[in-house]
Amino acid sequence: MTPVEALITCLRSERQRKYKSGIYYLTQTELAYNSNRIEGSKLTRRHTESLFTTRTLVADAGDIIRSDDVTETVNHFRAFDRLLDTLDEPLTETILKTFHRILKANTSDADLPYFRVGDYKTVANIVGDRETTPPEDVPEAMVHLLAHYNERAIDFDDLLTFHVRFERIHPFQDGNGRVGRLILFRECLRNDIIPFIIDAEHRDFYCRGLYYYDREPGYLRDTCLSAQDHYTAACQKLVPGFSA
Repeated sequence: MTPVEALITCLRSERQRKYKSGIYYLTQTELAYNSNRIEGSKLTRRHTESLFTTRTLVADAGDIIRSDDVTETVNHFRAFDRLLDTLDEPLTETILKTFHRILKANTSDADLPYFRVGDYKTVANIVGDRETTPPEDVPEAMVHLLAHYNERAIDFDDLLTFHVRFERIHPFQDGNGRVGRLILFRECLRNDIIPFIIDAEHRDFYCRGLYYYDREPGYLRDTCLSAQDHYTAACQKLVPGFSA
C-alpha cells in the first residue's frame, strides 16, 4: 500500500466512523478554512472547527458573521465528502459542476438572476487585471482542457498546469478558486501524489504563482511543495501505515 492509498483508506474510515481527532477532521477543517479564507471569508479557524464538529457557530461579542460564509463552509464539508466518493471516477465536467453546485447551494449568489449554480458562467468575469475566457467560449475550452488532461498519466507539474489553466478559464461565475483547490486535492489522491492544502497565510505567494506561471512556474511549484511538506508531516503523525 502506498502512502496515498493509506491516506485514502484512513480518510474514508474516519469519515464513516465520524472520528473527529484524525486526518479526516484536520483535512476537512483546514481545507475549508483556508480555501474560503483565501476568497475573503471572515470565519476563523475556531469558527470552522465548531461548524464541522457541532454545526453550530460559537462567536465572540462583536464578531460580524456573514451568512454566506457559514453556508459556504458547511457546503465545503459536503463537497469534500463527495470528493471522497468519486475518487474512482475520471475528472469530468459533471464532477466539476457538482462541486460548484454543492459549494454555492443556498447562498445569496444563488438568488441572482444571472448566476447559474452548478453550471458555467453567463457573464464575463476577471481575475485581478487578467481577463478570463468569455462565457460563450467556456464549454469548448473546458472540453479541450479535460480531454488534454485525461489522455495521459499525470504528475505533480501536470496538476499545477491544469489548475492554472482552469483558473484562467474561470468557468463559473464565482467559486472557481474553491472548486479548483478541491480538484487539486482530489487529483493528487487519484494520481498517487501526496495532496496539499494552500494556507491562507500564503495567499499572496499562491496568487503570484498563478499569475506568473507561464514566465516562472517555480513560484507556484515552490508554494505547493511547501504546502505538501506540511500536509505530509500531519499524515505521518495521524495516518497508520503512512510513510513518505
